[in-house]
Amino acid sequence: MKVMTVFGTRPEAIKMFPVVHALQDHSAIDARVCVTAQHRELLDQVLQIARITPNVDLDVMQANQTLDALLARLVVGLGETFDAEEPDRILVHGDTMTTMAATLAAYFRKIPVGHIEAGLRSGNIYHPWPEEVNRKVAGAVADLHFAPTETAAAALRSENVRDDRIHITGNTVIDALLATKARIDEEPSLADGLDSLVARFAGKRIIAVTSHRRENFGDGMKAIAEAIAAIAARSDVAVVFPVHPNPHVRSAMEPILGALDNVALVEPLDYPHFVRLLATSELVLTDSGGVQEEAPSLGKPVLVMRETTERPEGIEAGTARLVGTDKARIVSEIFKLLDDKDAYNAMARAHNPFGDGTAAKQIAEIVARAH
Repeated sequence: MKVMTVFGTRPEAIKMFPVVHALQDHSAIDARVCVTAQHRELLDQVLQIARITPNVDLDVMQANQTLDALLARLVVGLGETFDAEEPDRILVHGDTMTTMAATLAAYFRKIPVGHIEAGLRSGNIYHPWPEEVNRKVAGAVADLHFAPTETAAAALRSENVRDDRIHITGNTVIDALLATKARIDEEPSLADGLDSLVARFAGKRIIAVTSHRRENFGDGMKAIAEAIAAIAARSDVAVVFPVHPNPHVRSAMEPILGALDNVALVEPLDYPHFVRLLATSELVLTDSGGVQEEAPSLGKPVLVMRETTERPEGIEAGTARLVGTDKARIVSEIFKLLDDKDAYNAMARAHNPFGDGTAAKQIAEIVARAH
């Protein structure tokens, strides 16, 4: 049976590489990989670390490309790929434009679709945007839904997905995180690029920051930058911020944060270095989805700079808290965790609801049994 995994961004690659390896290890599966390269440089970092060589690389990104132009290129390119490869099934992940386009191209050819990280819903089609609708399109077409949690499975049932098509596996990002941390422990050189930063900020409480969401572009990004500047004014704090290459992010962050001694604006980190940053940090400030799942596995509280999240399990479990993009609120919540040991421990010691590191193997076995 030929199974093609399709992904295009760095977060997808991180969460899909354990699945690719599990499929490759399964005797009943001919595993194929197609990447679209929505994030060219960031994607390549993960492919290299994960030792994955794609069978097909569409390299779709162009400068200043609109979402509708990107979708058109993706659907056509992926359709041609499926015609040439003739997979028995495709597997997509999460909520990207690649996910929606691959789902549609497969649907047009009546190729079964398995959706990994299925069932996440914020309930607002504009937060996150366009990811919420991307997920819903994939959910409407897929016949195998790999839900990371019971909450995600319940969301699928509420949309009339048959129970026998829903499989609760945990999230593959936990597989990726634990595997990568184990490799770093064995080979510290994989993440020694952070040595100088760790030395520079010795004795300080490091706050890791990531921000890239489209819905935060403009005033939201400016408010985030101003909040970080206020936080970094504390002498006991240092901020490490791998800055997304999108110019909307860089143009907001660099003028406000670029000259601050306690802030390190660094280039995007490959995954081993990012895992080490999480492990080194005291807490995490992010608008990312995946970081809400990764950081709690290392006992790090997560403050989420969004108004809604499609991962309510973290909020309910106490591992994450929504803080939006209001400067005063962000600063207040950060200071509370820095200054109130009980508040910090309540988040740091909360149970991570997102899995135990066996999701990829479960998915490969379910896919093999489905045929």
